[in-house]
Amino acid sequence: MGVLDEVVEIPRKTMILFFLVDTSSSMAGDKIASLNEGIRDVIPDLRDISNDNADANIKIAVLDFASGTQWITESPQPLDAFEWQDLQADGVTDLGEAFAELNSKLSKDAFLQDAVGSYAPVIILISDGAPTDNYRKGLDALRSNRWFQVAIRIALAVDGADEEILAEFTGSPETVIQISNKAMMNRMIRFVSVTSSRIGSQLGGVASRQQEVEKAITSEMAELAEMEELDVEKSFDDSW
Repeated sequence: MGVLDEVVEIPRKTMILFFLVDTSSSMAGDKIASLNEGIRDVIPDLRDISNDNADANIKIAVLDFASGTQWITESPQPLDAFEWQDLQADGVTDLGEAFAELNSKLSKDAFLQDAVGSYAPVIILISDGAPTDNYRKGLDALRSNRWFQVAIRIALAVDGADEEILAEFTGSPETVIQISNKAMMNRMIRFVSVTSSRIGSQLGGVASRQQEVEKAITSEMAELAEMEELDVEKSFDDSW
């Protein structure tokens, strides 16, 4: 047996990409359809990032919140086996309950119990409204969670969203992205999913990852503003 025959593949740590998706009635129609399309279309890209990464195995977890909450994924799912199932919109916006439910899973006793260890997660919140329950209690508990503190946190503020509350969640207005039309929804779901997954699954300091994502978002938004000013991409006129 040669030396190369004795090489053993090193187990990869897991990085979980969380989607917290607002499916309240105000998201009905083109908003939820665009969201479904955006996430479904980015799954192959995320699968490639995970397969090409020697250090991290990326998994996905999806929480649907409206009148109550529901985990679309009972546990974090490997991207190779994951297929997006379109969500429907109805009900109110129980954001506080969503925060509490997320907090319950950000634990080594729940979704972060991988035997080989876990990277800090990526959490993407998509919402178009203001909470109809007491969000503060859930957010305060979430903020005390160590995994949440080190997570990459991004929010997509669809038309009508309370951006101040979303900034409380992400920790900075720079990581709250305004979504005003279908084209922007599709582009930003792809951009934040791919960018945060690449950065979050790299070896390196945890604190710098959120800063890297903020810089990437700032650069992307500046580029979009320039394109709109030059009228380069008329697709951004595509309303809901």
